[in-house]
Amino acid sequence: MIARNSLSHGAPIRRWARGLLFPLVAVVALAGCAEVQFISQAAKEFDGRTARGPADPDAAGNGKYYKVGNAYQIRDIWYYPKEDADYVEEGIASWYGPNFDGKPTANGAVFDQWKVSAAHRTLPMPSIVRVTNLENGRSLKVKVNDRGPFAHNRIIDMSRRGAQLLGFETQGTALVRVELLADESRKLAAYMQGEGPRPRIAALGQQPVPTKPAPEAPPPEAAPTPDVDSEDLAPPPGVEVATATDDAFQVDMRGKPTSQDQITRDADDLEPVGEASLKVGPIPATPDIFIQAGAFAQHVNAVQAQALLRSLGPVEIQQINKSQTPLFRVRLGPIRDVNRADGLLASIQGAGFTDAHIVVNR
Repeated sequence: MIARNSLSHGAPIRRWARGLLFPLVAVVALAGCAEVQFISQAAKEFDGRTARGPADPDAAGNGKYYKVGNAYQIRDIWYYPKEDADYVEEGIASWYGPNFDGKPTANGAVFDQWKVSAAHRTLPMPSIVRVTNLENGRSLKVKVNDRGPFAHNRIIDMSRRGAQLLGFETQGTALVRVELLADESRKLAAYMQGEGPRPRIAALGQQPVPTKPAPEAPPPEAAPTPDVDSEDLAPPPGVEVATATDDAFQVDMRGKPTSQDQITRDADDLEPVGEASLKVGPIPATPDIFIQAGAFAQHVNAVQAQALLRSLGPVEIQQINKSQTPLFRVRLGPIRDVNRADGLLASIQGAGFTDAHIVVNR
């Protein structure tokens, strides 16, 4: 009797034990997953990166649309975006990254500080520029897809990865030359607006920009063709007939492709943009940094400004004759160090020369 009771209660006890075992296994498994996730997150943070959201659907960094934009004002300064095929400028570059990583740029791309891109105050987006570090000869082809920088008269803001490749991440700034690559920018603009082929510079993992195909017009009706009789006529008396060869009437079209072929070939011949475009050339002569306090229509005002600023360093007055009325600009310099230039700029602006700005000259 006791044995039967033991057997009869054993099955419920075993079922109860199995029921307890499965939740315990699940808890252990979840704990293991959490530990793996913690280790993975710690590894990302140790690597200097943080967990990101969904991958950038625009892997090429072109953005969602082509944009020039209207004039805008930041900190009492007006900026006038425009298409400028001849744009070349030398000045100071900076870089940006952690505070903007994963956020949308000014034309809809997802900013990734670990990819090569740049922000510019007035160039169309996207545009292709070559940025050359004048202090070490390194240069990159970069896609501009954001607006900025707006501090200390910087002329371009590189992504963190761009600054690393150009060699100025640690120091924070560099003297650079920024040159618009007009042909490549024009092709990219046409592609973004659905008016041209997909250039290789935009093809790194990117899907084509969807465009609505134009409705096809019905083919025109063929013109009526009357029957025509023909016969070979004998040559005039005394005239020898030359034997025609197969290629006698062939036209040499080498070097004369159709316009569409030319566009496609040009697009395929473009060099890559980003890390693959890194080049190291000879170090050019370091340009001089000046601070321009202002440009004055009256020479006496320029002399007064010169006298006020002379205690900060050498100040020169330059006459500009670009119109019938000359201007007299007042510049302090040359200055060799970017940090010193920033400090002097703040002092000059604090003295009442609110339009003062940094100028880089050869």
